[in-house]
Amino acid sequence: MLQIAVTGKPNVGKSSFFNSATLSEVEVANYPFTTIDANAAIAYVTSPCPCGELEVTCNPRTGKCEEHIRYIPVELIDVAGLVPGAHEGKGLGNQFLDDLSQARALIHIIDASGSTDAEGNPCEAGSHDPLDDVNFLKGEVTMWVYSILERNWPRLIRKVMSEHLNFAKVIAEQLSGAGVFLDDVLEAERSITNTNYDKWEKDEILEFIEKILEHAKPIIIVANKIDTPTAYENIQRLKEKYDQVIPTSAESELALVNAQKAGLIKYQSGDDHFTIVDEAKLSDKQKAALMYIDENVLKKYGSTGIQETLNTAVYDVLDEIVVYPVEDEHKYSDQKGNILPDALLIPKGSNPRDLAYCIHTDIGEGFTHAIDARRNMRISSEQELKQSDIISIISNK
Repeated sequence: MLQIAVTGKPNVGKSSFFNSATLSEVEVANYPFTTIDANAAIAYVTSPCPCGELEVTCNPRTGKCEEHIRYIPVELIDVAGLVPGAHEGKGLGNQFLDDLSQARALIHIIDASGSTDAEGNPCEAGSHDPLDDVNFLKGEVTMWVYSILERNWPRLIRKVMSEHLNFAKVIAEQLSGAGVFLDDVLEAERSITNTNYDKWEKDEILEFIEKILEHAKPIIIVANKIDTPTAYENIQRLKEKYDQVIPTSAESELALVNAQKAGLIKYQSGDDHFTIVDEAKLSDKQKAALMYIDENVLKKYGSTGIQETLNTAVYDVLDEIVVYPVEDEHKYSDQKGNILPDALLIPKGSNPRDLAYCIHTDIGEGFTHAIDARRNMRISSEQELKQSDIISIISNK
């Protein structure tokens, strides 16, 4: 399953974000390192389900479908709070970094209100500049990877040069434990102008690592606590400096989801509004809280930002698409009659043969051809699949 890490300093709302995205109950407290061990739980990205277009009732085996919106599971990892110098052992040190090893993307939660200092301690709202927190995660992860390469760099480069080995393959093998793949290194290698690796200084190695990490562990900036008075101006400054900043209010999302579960309101994650079911069931305190969220979050920003963050990470940053494999292309079902039973996330650019291997290695090895179920037409094994394709894989295994 696709794995995404939720990272950031202590007290910026990481665990609240994790809870609101997964409905888990991770301990939340106002002191550093509440999260000591990494927590994992299932969150969902959303996509329009073909069931509405086809006028059928789907039967998801994983995730769910509500009002023709498919909820597709991904795994979120809530890692221990990061402080500057973690790669040197400060705070919880490399435990945090090791927890990131298999994550495909990093959701970096920052406190948009400026009410936590550089070490993650509470401070007066607006007294800390959240822009100072954006780049330190990138720096810590870069130095963590550098520490892995640096100790073996001379030996590795001598081996590459003397045995005429493929540089990218050697580096990828060395960094495999950190969740770096050959494609990540090859992408970074394309930007290299100086291929005299044995002459590289520290700065050149670090620059190369940064390029690798842009592909191996892209970072999504999430500006949390947007309902606070000091947040709005900081968010505008963040957006001026960085291309992709998602404003969020994790506590607001958690409140709305819990109210929806209790039957007090109608609300879907990602909506820009909610509807009160029965005002008589709400206390004055609950009404005031809901109105506060409506005015300071939903009307001001368009949503709580939690669902937008997940969808952005998967679809825009990781460039994944949703494809529906079926066995019966006429009924859009599996052998048991379940309609549109599976929604798979696969990399954009994948073809039917790639999809076959995603389903099962044996199916991939026995792949013969594929059928586009919508058109009831055989398609090439090399044809690029599109978002929401419904595909029947024919295999001799």
